Amino acid sequence: MGGQLTHSREVNWSDAIWDAFVSNHRAAHPLQLSAWGRLKRAFGWEDVRFAWMEGDEIKAGVQVLFRPLPRARLLPLRIAYVPKGPLVDWENETQTRAFLDAVWRYCRRHGALLLKLEPEAPDSPQLAARLVRLGFRPSKRTIQPRTTVWIDLTPPEEEILARMKQKWRYNVRLAARKGVRVRKGDDADVETFIRLMVMTGERNAFGVHSPEYYRRFWKLFAAEGRVALLLAEYQDEALAALMVVRLAGRAYYLFGASSNRHRNRMPNHLLQWETMRWAKSAGCTHYDLWGAPDEIGLDPNAPIPDSLTGLWGVWRFKRGFGGEVVRYIGAWNRSLAPLSLL
Repeated sequence: MGGQLTHSREVNWSDAIWDAFVSNHRAAHPLQLSAWGRLKRAFGWEDVRFAWMEGDEIKAGVQVLFRPLPRARLLPLRIAYVPKGPLVDWENETQTRAFLDAVWRYCRRHGALLLKLEPEAPDSPQLAARLVRLGFRPSKRTIQPRTTVWIDLTPPEEEILARMKQKWRYNVRLAARKGVRVRKGDDADVETFIRLMVMTGERNAFGVHSPEYYRRFWKLFAAEGRVALLLAEYQDEALAALMVVRLAGRAYYLFGASSNRHRNRMPNHLLQWETMRWAKSAGCTHYDLWGAPDEIGLDPNAPIPDSLTGLWGVWRFKRGFGGEVVRYIGAWNRSLAPLSLL
């Protein structure tokens, strides 16, 4: 068939051309933007962008992140990982096969034992069957949350509030009555965000990125006008903060943190509500709360366990905002090594 594979190590693509392709694709996602590749490059990954060209037009594309296997001491063996991609027309299986086969050949030539995809595509038996035909097998080892919650921002604000659980609406209004205010931050507030993130990780006993990771993320995405930092404060004290990315009419809640103080003032409820209002005013139609337990994706009425490990703790908070639970197709591997090792 017509078409040719090119990649960013072979041709001098501008980031603007790549990002325009991503932004205009129906499966556009921030983790496929060039800024995300540059972020990961600063922390040990190699980022390579591939395009299937027909003439001067990109018909399919993917940003692949390469990293050495930690135990590969004698040989330069690597994994190749695709977060929230590829950006293809799954219905055009002939083109998609030619494209992904060419990407896989590149990965093998450059020492990759594994190509792992995590597409931004809803779970369906049809897509699962198509991925099998394309040479991939399902993997239980996911990196991005397989299940998430999407908030529809198209109705009027009062209707969005009305879709929340009654207690969540109450807490939004309670925070405002108790003197919590939300403002949009700037470069000077990034260190405050980092301080809150460290506090959150210690309180909830989960890993957080290094301070430099958040600084670099902010610098890269703020330079393109794609990120906002919102802070909930009481008497000029920051109680909670989050970073939200905007792309192709959708907003994504990527990082959030909160203080140990004044939790009875419900700053996180007001912060999420004001983030929705900001996203709506910026032209976004949907807001991704980014992550819920996969058990909820299988059964939205699954009971919350007594031990709130993993994403269960955040689900108890996110479930009250009235969003739609969406389960994605998950992680899929094409590999040379036994799947049990990958």
